[in-house]
Amino acid sequence: MTIWAQVEEALSGLGVPAAANIMLSATGDSLPDLYLVYFLVSSTPELHADNFEVMRGNRIQVTVYNRNGLEGLPDVDQAMVDAGFLRGPARELPYNRETRHFGLALEYVYAQDNSDSISA
Repeated sequence: MTIWAQVEEALSGLGVPAAANIMLSATGDSLPDLYLVYFLVSSTPELHADNFEVMRGNRIQVTVYNRNGLEGLPDVDQAMVDAGFLRGPARELPYNRETRHFGLALEYVYAQDNSDSISA
């Protein structure tokens, strides 16, 4: 399963619209009041054995956008941790005057085990 599919699966239980990289709306439609956008920040080899990569560290950012402020947001942390991600830094984003959304960027790390790809 790809890292994007893992994030999508983790966030699906929150019942909040989510999209990879950017939330696009149909022409003329406005963005939802509350939505999530996620993307891969970096994907770094972490461990090698016998010239094969056996572990990769994926850093994911999930941003929560909400027109009603940053209180009472969905529990993205719990959803991601339950899916095997580790919490990383969080930061508030500047208010977007154009869309009228507040933003909170949350980072997570996922250690991807590739050891089964090593053939004996």
